[in-house]
Amino acid sequence: MPTGPLLLAASAVLVAILAIRAHYLEERQRWQVFAFKPLATLLILALALSLPPARPEYQWAIAAGLLFSTAGDVFLMLPRDRFVAGLASFLVAHLCYIWAFGIEVPFAGNPLLWLPYFAAGGMVVALVWPGLKPALRGPVVVYVVVIAVMAGQATERWHALGSAVALAAAIGAGLFVVSDAVLAIDRFRWHFRAARTVTLATYWAAQLLIALSVSGA
Repeated sequence: MPTGPLLLAASAVLVAILAIRAHYLEERQRWQVFAFKPLATLLILALALSLPPARPEYQWAIAAGLLFSTAGDVFLMLPRDRFVAGLASFLVAHLCYIWAFGIEVPFAGNPLLWLPYFAAGGMVVALVWPGLKPALRGPVVVYVVVIAVMAGQATERWHALGSAVALAAAIGAGLFVVSDAVLAIDRFRWHFRAARTVTLATYWAAQLLIALSVSGA
């Protein structure tokens, strides 16, 4: 990897660690969350744009997904509850990723590859359903379907192309499913202290791998 992208990747990892740490600091130091959380995703966006792409349209679709993800990060960390706005931002991000993962390969060419993600999504919905307000149930179901499609199509792309970068995207998409599942369970069913660490660590690992999948080198 060239020096510029390597520095961006290392910086993103460092800032992500600082952002996770900031969530566990005392109240007067929580300002660090507002500084580091969006910065980590923006550094990953810069990484995606700095790599020589195999296909420019793939790069721009991934960059758009990272931009909407940054908006989602901001909405979810605001003092007032902006969960629906954050959910909508990430839903658009996943649609951008679906667009990217559909480039060069058929859409849903092998539905069996999608089944594990829909099964996992169904289990998470069943777990959190009692804790969801009625107004949230529809949006959450739609979101779960979209992220399952995103992860399924990423796996489809790796199955079709067999490249290392396609594998990186598929692993990243799977980690995104894990991150959102832990977030939903922590928020709507069982709260546990380590949830923030697991959610954010898998989230930024997912975004980093998806960004690296841009590379045509």
